[in-house]
Amino acid sequence: MSRADNLFTLHPDRLFSSNSVERDISRALYNSVKDLPIISPHGHTDPRWFAENDCFNNATELLIIPDHYVFRMLYSQGITLESLGIRAFDGSNSETDYLKIWKVFARHYHLFQGTPSRGWMDYVFCEVFGFEIELNEANAEYIFDTINQALATDAFRPRALLKRFNIELLATTEGATDTLSHHAKLKGTGLDKTVITTFRPDDVVDPQIRNFSKNMQTLGTLTGEDVYSWQGYLNALRNRREFFRNHGATATDHGHATPLTADLSAVACEALFQKIIAGEASAQEQELFRGQMLTEMAGMSLEDGMVMQIHPGVHRNHNTAVFQRFGADKGCDIPVGTEYVNSLKPLLSKYGNEKELRIILFTLDEDNYTRELAPLAGHYPCLKLGPAWWFNDSPEGMLRYRHQVTETAGFYNTVGFNDDTRAFLSIPARHDVARRIDCRFLAQLVAEHRMTESAAFELAHDLSYRLAKEGYQNCLI
Repeated sequence: MSRADNLFTLHPDRLFSSNSVERDISRALYNSVKDLPIISPHGHTDPRWFAENDCFNNATELLIIPDHYVFRMLYSQGITLESLGIRAFDGSNSETDYLKIWKVFARHYHLFQGTPSRGWMDYVFCEVFGFEIELNEANAEYIFDTINQALATDAFRPRALLKRFNIELLATTEGATDTLSHHAKLKGTGLDKTVITTFRPDDVVDPQIRNFSKNMQTLGTLTGEDVYSWQGYLNALRNRREFFRNHGATATDHGHATPLTADLSAVACEALFQKIIAGEASAQEQELFRGQMLTEMAGMSLEDGMVMQIHPGVHRNHNTAVFQRFGADKGCDIPVGTEYVNSLKPLLSKYGNEKELRIILFTLDEDNYTRELAPLAGHYPCLKLGPAWWFNDSPEGMLRYRHQVTETAGFYNTVGFNDDTRAFLSIPARHDVARRIDCRFLAQLVAEHRMTESAAFELAHDLSYRLAKEGYQNCLI
């Protein structure tokens, strides 16, 4: 940030190296890609926004309440979720005065110094809303009111922001039993090729998930299949995958706790499945079932061409009290160590050499980049590496990722950047960070005479745009 005459602005060379030679190269590379369209092939924005195109209500509902990055930090400092407008399952009181919530955020904005959230939010304030002052408790009401006035205009409706942010593709993520009514409403609007869905089957393949039995019943109703027989269950999943593909989906997403895979016989699968359905499976058997389902899903991806994303390595809902009171996605997921080489062996033994299969691996365990993931992706035709994700979606995390992955897997066994966000207005901010960091990394290689400038310019374009587009099977073609 720079301050002149009390202005608060984003420095044009932010995130570039302090080395003047590298900074000059970074700037030139960045200027060549900064205006490229955004490909956002994996995220969690609400498709209702784009289907209905209503004005956003207020700054708090848009920028604070949906963003677990924000209230995770505030909760860590003893600020209750109720005071931030997060509603509990039991219907007990939570704050409904959005200005009051905003003032709590502003009073504690200093907590975010040095975090990615601070960079994203400052970008939103400066670039999206045009503020030249830093948010604090004294100006909180002014900023709140000014944002709300902007949100009430047509220029800040969701579809207008898609154009303003130059978003060529935005993928949302829905569970296997979702009706996709909002995506259906987009059909014929011209936006159905811009806003697409992603198939996330966790709710019907993870027997430990909340409402698993109810979800299975819904799956049977939606597909007309006997979901209580092994083959009927698999047919139902194929049915839903086709339904999602008809609403634009090019990818699946799997948030299993581990990347364990299995390749059981048909008889063993049937027997295990019946124990799952009866609720008699042990925790070990439930994990084995999830592992078998990753292999089954890989086979289905080979059949229908959908890209398979695997997001393991998270102890989800670690704070049991928060989960029971408020539900999932409340900022209490914690990274855990993850093993890939042995866990993926059954799946890779069966499908790893299939060049038509695309599996994108993510991790929160950075030690795995050099030791396991880069060597795996640097060998198996079906594997690509997803970008630095979640807790590692930061300038430092992105740099570590490039340093640890590139020497073994290269650039072209990666798939560019995806923002994985619920916070719509942060999408251009996140992509801007990724482009700046990639340009910084490339600039170092050029400055050290390890890469030509022409190669760096080509790579900057590919990392910012083409690899994401092609990594999700040319999702716009």
